[in-house]
Amino acid sequence: MSVRVDGKKSDGVPSGPKWLSGLARIARGPRPESVPAVVGTVAALIGLADIAAGVIPRFRWSKVHSLAEVLPGSVTQLAAAGSIIVGILLLMLAHGLKRAKKRAWLAAVVVLPIGAAAQLIYRHSYAGAILSLLLFIYLVGHSKAFYALPDPRSRWKALANFILMGAFSFGLGWVIVGSHPKQMVGDPPVLEQIEHVIWGLFGFEGSIRYTGGIDYTVGYSLGALGLLTVATTAYLAFLPAYPAPVLTEQDEDKLRELLAKHGERDSLGHFALRRDKSVVFSPSGKAAVSYRVVSGVMLASGDPIGDVEAWPGAIEQFMELAKRHSWTPAVAGCSETGGEVWTRETGLDALEMGDEAIVDVADFSLSGRSMRNVRQMVKRIERNGYSTKVRRVGDLTPEELEAVQKAANAWRDTEDERGFSMALGRIGDPKDLDAIIATAHKDPEEGEDLPFGDLRAMQHYVPWGKDGSSLELMRRDRSADPGMNELLIVAFLQAAPELKIKRLSLNFAFFRSALERGGKLGAGPVVRIQRTVLIFLSRWFQIESLYKFNEKFRPRWEPRFIVFPTSRDLPRIGFAMMQAEGFLELPRLLRRRPTEPKPELDDEGALAEQGEVTRAA
Repeated sequence: MSVRVDGKKSDGVPSGPKWLSGLARIARGPRPESVPAVVGTVAALIGLADIAAGVIPRFRWSKVHSLAEVLPGSVTQLAAAGSIIVGILLLMLAHGLKRAKKRAWLAAVVVLPIGAAAQLIYRHSYAGAILSLLLFIYLVGHSKAFYALPDPRSRWKALANFILMGAFSFGLGWVIVGSHPKQMVGDPPVLEQIEHVIWGLFGFEGSIRYTGGIDYTVGYSLGALGLLTVATTAYLAFLPAYPAPVLTEQDEDKLRELLAKHGERDSLGHFALRRDKSVVFSPSGKAAVSYRVVSGVMLASGDPIGDVEAWPGAIEQFMELAKRHSWTPAVAGCSETGGEVWTRETGLDALEMGDEAIVDVADFSLSGRSMRNVRQMVKRIERNGYSTKVRRVGDLTPEELEAVQKAANAWRDTEDERGFSMALGRIGDPKDLDAIIATAHKDPEEGEDLPFGDLRAMQHYVPWGKDGSSLELMRRDRSADPGMNELLIVAFLQAAPELKIKRLSLNFAFFRSALERGGKLGAGPVVRIQRTVLIFLSRWFQIESLYKFNEKFRPRWEPRFIVFPTSRDLPRIGFAMMQAEGFLELPRLLRRRPTEPKPELDDEGALAEQGEVTRAA
């Protein structure tokens, strides 16, 4: 609707004085997309007020003596416990309400009237009851704003709920036991109070006594807390297990068809074939986006697969699925072209996260001063008796392939898988016979017992279109001479023309431009500080060492970007990325057991010049 203010026309918002525009915005209320956030915050505040009202009986704005006097004491004591339980439930529901979850909305609609009744019955305020009812009415009026489907749950969340909810119930129960000192008979010691809380949570009567009917209030409250802990844990435990992300055989075949036609566009395209990812296709089937959901973040990697003209359709399907489940959409490691399409089609923002090292085979040479260190290292290793082989996976004998697989698994640093955006997670799959294996060999010395014969190091390269390769995995025997990675990369580049490979994608370097600019003469203070922070973080995440390793081969650098909704989402997305890549791991007790078998081979952690270099940043 168009309105006219001060002779000017506008669509829905008056353009007159600022105060008039402000009144118009207040009258309209919050935007539909902000309703869940407002409701979640208000629900959390009401929950805290309900808990305080149940724990501290005198916490009220106006007493409802007349109502309390005509009700039996048992009803008012139950209302006290109900106020506490409703408060806890509202706190638990607040996050779901902020994420527009439909189930959280349904639960809040049921809980809020109960909370309002508890506020009135247990001698509390009209204000608290009215606030609960107003939120109830607001929820009912904005039911369409809560559309998100429930998240799949994993078993470990039931255990986490039992531990955290049990600790919270115990702490709150201890507060309840000690919140009536004047009615408490005697002065029981701390250990007796703890014992009373524990017995009460299990539904039994403890040794502490109160006067004035407070026994029932404390007893009902402790029993309700224990029941709530058990009920929520059981609910989570008996929900269907979290389905492991699975790339179906049909989806994989479709992706391979798209890669055969358009795989040269992105060096990360082949990693969409990881079988612990899911995929969404455009309506035409000519483009797709692969992803994994981690900690509520729907994380895609690289550019969409397929025809660029069909990318918007696949992106639209991706965003619709994220909206349906209220997942935070994000993209890690997309190219500049991919970032432009993502931001244009979705309104998301983009930030440069680093650079990818790409070596053009025709331009590579070991001659020249800039390659002196690599040249000397390779010649030294060759003089020590090492030789190399570079072959397609399909050209290896079954015995050779088995030896490479076993060696790569044995040389892995970590027990669990690492890698997401730049790792395939398997070697020797019948569908990946065009991948390339580079191996380093040296005959064992007399008396030396090596489980894999003369095999001392290996590297795995996956296809990048018809004439390119992407380095996927680097593993070496710890007893081998330093420089195995340099030796094999040089061997691959020298054998590339015979294999009809024209370009090689090496490792990804996080924040390379900041490291490079910060080390130059005349760099500003901000850039120098950035470089100092990155070097400090390199103690744990190998940021500087990966950059220096890649720089040895004089590559050209292609920027890679992260796409995200808002700046406040970046910490959460960064945490999810580190989980997906395997650099942050849950405690063993809380890890989800996937319903699918683990990949045959995993990527591992990065290391510097004398160790291993990960393909995944």
